[in-house]
Amino acid sequence: MSHPTPAGATPPRPVRGEPPAVREPAHVPVAHVVRGGVIEGVHHGSVVVLAADGSVEFRAGDIEAAFYPRSALKPVQAVGLLRAGLLPLDSESLALTAASHSGEERHLATARRILDAAGLTEDDLRNVPDLPYGPAVRDEWIRAGRGPSRLAQNCSGKHAAMLMTAQARGWSLENYLHPGHPLQREIASAVEELTGQAIARVTVDGCGAPLFAVSLHGLTRAAARIATAAPGTDEGRIAHAMREHPEMVSGSGRDVARLMRAVPGLLAKDGFEGVQIAALPDGRAVGVKIADGADRARMPVTAAALARCGIDPEILAGFDRAPVIGGGQEVGNLRAAGALVPFFAPSAGSVPPVPSAPPASSVA
Repeated sequence: MSHPTPAGATPPRPVRGEPPAVREPAHVPVAHVVRGGVIEGVHHGSVVVLAADGSVEFRAGDIEAAFYPRSALKPVQAVGLLRAGLLPLDSESLALTAASHSGEERHLATARRILDAAGLTEDDLRNVPDLPYGPAVRDEWIRAGRGPSRLAQNCSGKHAAMLMTAQARGWSLENYLHPGHPLQREIASAVEELTGQAIARVTVDGCGAPLFAVSLHGLTRAAARIATAAPGTDEGRIAHAMREHPEMVSGSGRDVARLMRAVPGLLAKDGFEGVQIAALPDGRAVGVKIADGADRARMPVTAAALARCGIDPEILAGFDRAPVIGGGQEVGNLRAAGALVPFFAPSAGSVPPVPSAPPASSVA
């Protein structure tokens, strides 16, 4: 991605690699939906596990094809905001800049606090109005007769921080979401440096912000770089804020917040369309992309990848499966499949893999 540097913007840091190829990803089966001992559904996807030295310890599917990380890119974007001149924020507010929040009152209050500090209001936001993301919060919101709002939309923390940064740098506010805006050029530069590759394509995310195509490998590498960063660095500040306030990054009861609480030092972020990253302070990291975008498969596959990464499966109990219900009872589950299976003990209702060819005695 090569652009002339706009007036007032910091020159971009050098790109460390070529952009990933834009192609149909060669995903593989990564999760089975098992009902009553029969595989009812199969989720395809790709998984990468990085060792502490950054080398690829495990891969499944296509980890090098270009894809859109969606909200899993937010920690990287947050680093870009700090590099671009985001004014000092308290730890909760900084965590919200990397959040896909549930729309709880504390999330809205923190987003307002960022806007207030910049002398701005909700009317200055350009993200798409929406209802709160958290189901319970959304239901309560609707019962109160409230409609979609920019502040309630799950990306409002990121957008408030974008506005604060643009204001601090003297850049225009009206078009802060344009890919050619100096702010977005700065963020793109951070994406390229931390992923170690040039951006393959640029599009628009659901909230209206620019979205950059990288590879799953590159995204996971960026997560590891943030998770291992020294305290006080831009990356280290984001990692500390997210670890200290996982419920600000997601919401009360959300699986990502619970996972970060369960695994000491873990940095984790989810994204729409079945994307998940998780990284440890020593550099071990995992990246998951579910091909059909199914959120239900995201966490069981992530848990299996973390077990492959060396996390005790006992710690991951409860994250490694999702129940399949029949008649109000659990009659099966959704669990990781393929090469990830050996890292958890088989569960009740699991089925053996299909043989490559039927035994000779069974052929009529």
